[in-house]
Amino acid sequence: MDDENLEVSKTISQDLDIILPNELTDEEMILHIADRVEQMLKGDPDLLMSYLYRLDVEEKNIQKAMDTSIMPIHVTFANLIWERQKQRLATKQLFKQDPIKGWEF
Repeated sequence: MDDENLEVSKTISQDLDIILPNELTDEEMILHIADRVEQMLKGDPDLLMSYLYRLDVEEKNIQKAMDTSIMPIHVTFANLIWERQKQRLATKQLFKQDPIKGWEF
């Protein structure tokens, strides 16, 4: 797994409260995320929606997935989570800021 995917994996692991192995392909990672999403859909869908919000998955994408997805919804949500976290990391790296001088402790 490359550094980008490893960082995305760590973020998702923390936010969804799951342990994800480090050496997985994107597809394997999505399957692990989908398993956790499925558990949450069955056990606590409100908490899942809270996690999706915290992971910055746009509501319009969630609604579109619920309305039009031909895949099982937990797999669709897993794909949305994975792709959004990759986008967030890319944006973070693109606009990386140097530390502000004088703010060190």
